[in-house]
Amino acid sequence: MAKSRSMQTSTSSSLAPWLGISLIVILFDQLTKIAVKKVFAYATPYAITPFFNFLLLFNRGAAFNFLSEASGWQRWAFTALGVAAACVIVYLLKRHGNQRLFCTALALIMGGALGNVIDRLVHGRVIDFLDFHVGGWHWPSFNLADSAIVVGAALLVLDELRRVRGAR
Repeated sequence: MAKSRSMQTSTSSSLAPWLGISLIVILFDQLTKIAVKKVFAYATPYAITPFFNFLLLFNRGAAFNFLSEASGWQRWAFTALGVAAACVIVYLLKRHGNQRLFCTALALIMGGALGNVIDRLVHGRVIDFLDFHVGGWHWPSFNLADSAIVVGAALLVLDELRRVRGAR
């Protein structure tokens, strides 16, 4: 019985750093969105470099404005998807808390997903403001939450590649 409690405490305590990473992502994401909303006018590009602008836009859909023109159901569907993803991630973090790269990746993804969930709940849409472009072509605008999700996904791929190499 004592051994079981000890193992349980170890698993629970290993969850804290990963939740901390997610919380930091959420805080930075939300703070940047608040600042951008206060400082910049909607849909007015502010050139930073020849290939990068700050550009305040609102996205009712998902990545790349997927389903942004739908009738409104997508707000709740993507909110539910983000919350469900966070629940699965917490479960995975509990089970694999000692796998640093894997858990860092999951924590970044969860923080990004929840940052965008907060936008959907509070504003009914996601606030995007990072605009990269080459010539006349613009990459779809995104935010720090989206960036955390992409970096987390890349780390998951790296983690899997390392795991496969190690199995050889």
